[in-house]
Amino acid sequence: MTSATLKSGTNGKYVITGKATPSKLQANKMVYFFGDSRVDGAATMKTLLGGKGANLADMCSIGLPVPPGFTITTETCAAYYRAGQRLPVGLMNEVHKYVNMLEKETDKKFGSPDNPLLVSVRSGAAVSMPGMMDTILNLGLTDQAVEGLAKQTGNRRFAFDSYRRLINMFGDVVMGVDHHLFEAAFTSIKAKYKAESDTDVPEEGIVELCEAYKEVFRRKVGEMFPQNPFKQLELAIEAVFKSWNGDRAVSYRRIQGISGLVGTAVNVQCMVFGNMGDDSGTGVGFTRNPATGENKFYGDFLINAQGEDVVAGIRTPKLIEEMPKWQKKCYEQLLKIKTKLEKHYKDMQDIEFTIEQGKLYMLQTRTGKRTGSAAVKIACDMVKEKLITEKQAILRIPAGDLVQLMLPSFDNTKKKLAKKLTEGIPASPGAAVGKLAFTAAEAVQRKQSGEKVILVRDETSPEDVEGMHSAEGILTSTGGRSSHAAVVAVGWGKCCVVGAGELHIDAKARKMTVAGQTFGPDDVISIDGTTGEVMVGSVPVVIPEKLSGDFATVMRWADKYRTLQIRTNADTPADARRAREFGAVGIGLCRTEHMFFEGSRIKSMRKVILADSRELREKYLAELLPHQRDDFVGLFTAMKGMPVTIRLIDPPLHEFLPHEEKQQAELAKAMGITLEKVKRRVSELHEANPMLGHRGCRLCVTYPEILEMQVRAIVEATLDCQANGVKAMPEIMHPLVGTLKEIDWLRDYTLKTIDSVKKEKGWQKRIDIPIGTMIEVPRAALTADEIAQKADFFSFGTNDLTQMTFGYSRDDINNFLPHYLQLELLETDPFVSLDRTGVGQLVRMGLEKGRQTNDKLKVGICGEHGGDPKSVHFFHKAGLDYVSCSPFRVPIARLAAAQAALMDEAK
Repeated sequence: MTSATLKSGTNGKYVITGKATPSKLQANKMVYFFGDSRVDGAATMKTLLGGKGANLADMCSIGLPVPPGFTITTETCAAYYRAGQRLPVGLMNEVHKYVNMLEKETDKKFGSPDNPLLVSVRSGAAVSMPGMMDTILNLGLTDQAVEGLAKQTGNRRFAFDSYRRLINMFGDVVMGVDHHLFEAAFTSIKAKYKAESDTDVPEEGIVELCEAYKEVFRRKVGEMFPQNPFKQLELAIEAVFKSWNGDRAVSYRRIQGISGLVGTAVNVQCMVFGNMGDDSGTGVGFTRNPATGENKFYGDFLINAQGEDVVAGIRTPKLIEEMPKWQKKCYEQLLKIKTKLEKHYKDMQDIEFTIEQGKLYMLQTRTGKRTGSAAVKIACDMVKEKLITEKQAILRIPAGDLVQLMLPSFDNTKKKLAKKLTEGIPASPGAAVGKLAFTAAEAVQRKQSGEKVILVRDETSPEDVEGMHSAEGILTSTGGRSSHAAVVAVGWGKCCVVGAGELHIDAKARKMTVAGQTFGPDDVISIDGTTGEVMVGSVPVVIPEKLSGDFATVMRWADKYRTLQIRTNADTPADARRAREFGAVGIGLCRTEHMFFEGSRIKSMRKVILADSRELREKYLAELLPHQRDDFVGLFTAMKGMPVTIRLIDPPLHEFLPHEEKQQAELAKAMGITLEKVKRRVSELHEANPMLGHRGCRLCVTYPEILEMQVRAIVEATLDCQANGVKAMPEIMHPLVGTLKEIDWLRDYTLKTIDSVKKEKGWQKRIDIPIGTMIEVPRAALTADEIAQKADFFSFGTNDLTQMTFGYSRDDINNFLPHYLQLELLETDPFVSLDRTGVGQLVRMGLEKGRQTNDKLKVGICGEHGGDPKSVHFFHKAGLDYVSCSPFRVPIARLAAAQAALMDEAK
């Protein structure tokens, strides 16, 4: 079974040699052992044993110095909750059995007054959740056992220091005693003995502190600190199980998108002591730098301390590079273990270790968390080092983390020193610093004057587009991730924080109030679109390098293996060029309505809406035509030789009209009409539910002259480009189609307009302009076989499709979404990551039905789900031809598409 040996040495040290091997998995087994006599677990058993338990067993198997212990399974945690939060029958009998095994391996006795065995009790889920669940150290100490430990080690101060730590942790974690009450008692003892730090308190002070801690425990719990070590252990195991559904753990799983786990494992392990004196210590380390990816050992350690001291920040640790001055032999051993772990796991490791009187022990290893830039560098370096293959490197990098490499971010060191005002919803990543601007017009004017501003609004509307574009970043007090501000900001790669509900914004007074403080137009704030934080003053910003080096290497690898094409959502030549640099192979969505808000165009558009005859509307549309044509020439030129999908007008007309009386009066004067007429038209266009009202293709049916102008602009721009040697590849997309008759009418009208312009221009050569539709109404997905007969392509508009399928308003979902996520009624925000079960079923149905009647049908998706890695995996599996996303998410989609293809290949 095993060739490893472990025996107790002097002062409680363990001597571990050889190599232990895992035993076979047993059905209905609640506890798995790792140590001298056997190793029950293996690295492949993370779902059952949690990451920590599986890796402890695995480290034993490869001969590393690991104190023995046992792991209670995650299934046992699930059984605990199924039983109404009661420990499963028979569990403690198994625990007694394995404690006896530990006693035999260490020649110690649990609770012995002469030679006590002490253990740590730690959590360990299948997915790493650092700091989110509970830990208890030194368990098994009692009033008698502490005296035995003092005699055994010849170090009375150490023994009572370990006891006071147990009383504190047990009281806090298991019995709910406020940690600060223990801290207050320690502060009093330090004052009495004039000690500056914890380690300065003499032996008699530590003994006295234990009595003070026991009194705090008795006063708050109503009973004495338990003197039965098995009772301590039982209560500690239950506390770890309870911590699985504690607020911290639940919030962490929600934020990280962790779901599908049944519970946490519990790891009970023999204690080794880093607090036995100046030849003992503890530390945490990473086998490579987790911030930069540099292949250099990185970490901290403390002398005469236990592991929780490093994590809790009670004392300032030393850098791992300083360790050779203190324990050179242990440091050299640690470097060898670092290399062995990387070769074994083929990934950067996060390790915990303890040195007990000059002897090194490994307490944990797990895959280390890292920044996006570090992930890319480590993956590329490990390919060069022949540790992993290209394919493994691609699968190793979290696709969503690539955004960190492309957008400005705050200097983390300086950010920690900044004063945080409030926190909203991180809607569009990046970092922005500027003075407060309270209206779009103000933002434009101040930008033109050379100022950097943050546009601060309760909410934004399409009218604010110019101001949003001019601002460094956008901050709103309402709205969610799919609100207007969020959608536009993501498309531009502009930093945005929405739904910061603590903000009170008075645009007229040009004041923003939060947490009792008032800010005006001359005050500077910093907003973090990645975390949602809002800070006072100017926090230094770091600008990332362009797509090059290791980043470019990873993208080349991704393109080699992916099958999905990646397009971009872009409305301007600048966005198109940026997306092309990031690897986009076309535009999957150009929102033409954004073009109507620029400069004098909005005036012409408003004239169109206020006109009371088709003749007048055509007159004013003619003013827009050259602008629209020039826009398309710019896009076709930027994307020459690549497809450009142009969505015809989509939003309801009321969004183009002013709603404040002052602006309405200015419009009336400019058009030579009465203010009452403007107000009447605004009132006529008001809808109870505009997102389900007169918008999308319904506008083109009601006002076909709008369709004519837009199609004419597309065709004229195409002919101009062709004449100048630029290969233009437009695709015309009709939004919000729901029936066969709609798409039939729209297609016919579009084709007639194309033919009319060609004849008018005397163009004899053939031009192919595919005509398709967005699938965003559930009925369109259900009847896709009919609609596909009249469409050259489908593009799923998953933002609206999600909205209509769930019946959620994407602008108002934040009123209830946080509560739904907290209660796990939803796994994630469905506007961020596609709902595969419901909305995904409509996507599959639409694709399959469409291709039944049109085998040449091209199918893509142009909602922001196109840049979400989880959603990209679904679209790959569903069989789409392409996804389209904002320019800054193109590399993310490229990598996610490659990962999806490789995961399919592996199956």
